[in-house]
Amino acid sequence: MRADWIADRPIAHRGFHDAARGVLENTASAFSAAVAGGFAMECDVQITADGEAMVFHDDTLDRLMEGSGRLDSFTRAELQTLPMRQGRDRMITLGELCDLVAGRAPVIVEIKAAWSADRRLEARVAQILGGYKGPVAVMSFDPGSMRAMRALAPSLPRGVTQESVYDDPEWDRLTAWQKFSLGRLLHLPQSRPDFLAWYVKDLHYRAPRFARAVLGLPMLTWTVRTAADQARAALYADQMIFEGFTP
Repeated sequence: MRADWIADRPIAHRGFHDAARGVLENTASAFSAAVAGGFAMECDVQITADGEAMVFHDDTLDRLMEGSGRLDSFTRAELQTLPMRQGRDRMITLGELCDLVAGRAPVIVEIKAAWSADRRLEARVAQILGGYKGPVAVMSFDPGSMRAMRALAPSLPRGVTQESVYDDPEWDRLTAWQKFSLGRLLHLPQSRPDFLAWYVKDLHYRAPRFARAVLGLPMLTWTVRTAADQARAALYADQMIFEGFTP
């Protein structure tokens, strides 16, 4: 199986970050800490105005950067001049993350879902990871993104990030049918994932249990932060994406 390593180690969510120590999420410091701790790591990527894949979670800069506005309205050069609100890190590209990790730990890249036909980000991710030698996989909430990655980089392991009940306001952009089909894995014939990453609070639902037990798909779970989350992860998943503690 292409992703047989996917559940070998606990996965540090956005790197092994700790804002109290000035180590912010999705930074070189957080990823270096994950390597030092012997963890795998998850990161997020967004597309810039000039087509670069930047390692950053939010659509906008306001929460973490000394700046504001949508990330995709800035160029790579502009973004890398901006300081973060804490610590000394600057925003890095996916290519820079690959150079930093250099195969020393597994990397799972979440392609932030745009829910559109624009696949510039997928194309850039495929271009960068095509030459990477270490264990790496991609995933997204948008099954269409993984369908695109199957065409762009068929040898790259891919997964779909999942919930069972899409009732958070962030999902208001989706239709009722999209929410229904996502929660019931109706995308599988098109996305053909090598693994799934399911919301820890929803692991008890039928779809994730079916996918793991019957279809044999490795099950990651996010984001594990408490002892109760850990217990649920141990019962229903193969590995956790964790944050806020040391496993």
